Amino acid sequence: MIEKISVLGVPMDLGQLRRGVDMGPNAIRYAGVIEQLEELGLEIDDLGDLQVDRPKMKADENSKLRNIEPVIQVCKRLAENVKTIVEKKEFPLILGGDHSISIGTIAGLANFYENLGVIWYDAHTDINTPETSPSGNIHGMPVAVSLGMGDERLINLEGYFPKIKPENIVYIGARSIDEGEKELISKLGIKIFTMRDIDSIGMKKVMEETIAYLKSRTDGGVHLSLDLDAIDPLYAPGVGTPVMGGISYRESRLAMEMLANSGLITSAEFVEVNPILDERNKTGALAVELITILFGKRLL
Repeated sequence: MIEKISVLGVPMDLGQLRRGVDMGPNAIRYAGVIEQLEELGLEIDDLGDLQVDRPKMKADENSKLRNIEPVIQVCKRLAENVKTIVEKKEFPLILGGDHSISIGTIAGLANFYENLGVIWYDAHTDINTPETSPSGNIHGMPVAVSLGMGDERLINLEGYFPKIKPENIVYIGARSIDEGEKELISKLGIKIFTMRDIDSIGMKKVMEETIAYLKSRTDGGVHLSLDLDAIDPLYAPGVGTPVMGGISYRESRLAMEMLANSGLITSAEFVEVNPILDERNKTGALAVELITILFGKRLL
């Protein structure tokens, strides 16, 4: 049972080109995440936001990865913060920021779980390597990095790799997958529920299979990494890389309720809210709704 939640914002947009997701933590806070969690009777330790410098965006001359050095520095600090939270036996709730921050989140968590499970709730699979990436954007690489593939400076965060195993990952909502990613997912045998699967069997079945699959393989730690672009732009317009045909609001409510009921999730991050592209903070408010449902909010 969750007794205390530590909330940490990571206002970083260096893992990609489109600016604005650095304001994501503020948008989620403005939508009332702290107050609404407290209304559920939960004890909240609001740690504020991690300090993130704003260097000029540039590609590394050798690896062609964008902003790799500042991304590494932020992820190192995030990993240390996550470790401290877990050591205090509190639930880490991380607010992004672009999805490259999960490199730091997972690096911190993996110190405590030999078989850390990960639910990657996202329109994208984020398993590109420097060789397969069409853009050089690190926010498209965190799954690969956590699996120990990619630039040595990234994969060696915390001094070891891999952080996670392919058989302990479940993708939900994928619908924009690069060719190199398709090959790697197939080669590694990673479990994936695309939008076609959700349409075919329904979100209830997808979540039942996900929960059963991870319960049988992990050792007590399952991380939810939720990119708001998993949800259809009709409901979440304020994201940097929207993809039509996504998960509905109702399906996402059900998914969060089922995860809450399962007691499976031990850490979570909500990323890629871009208030510059949003409509009256619609996406920030949606993030808060999903977060509170994950922590027990119910209609009745």
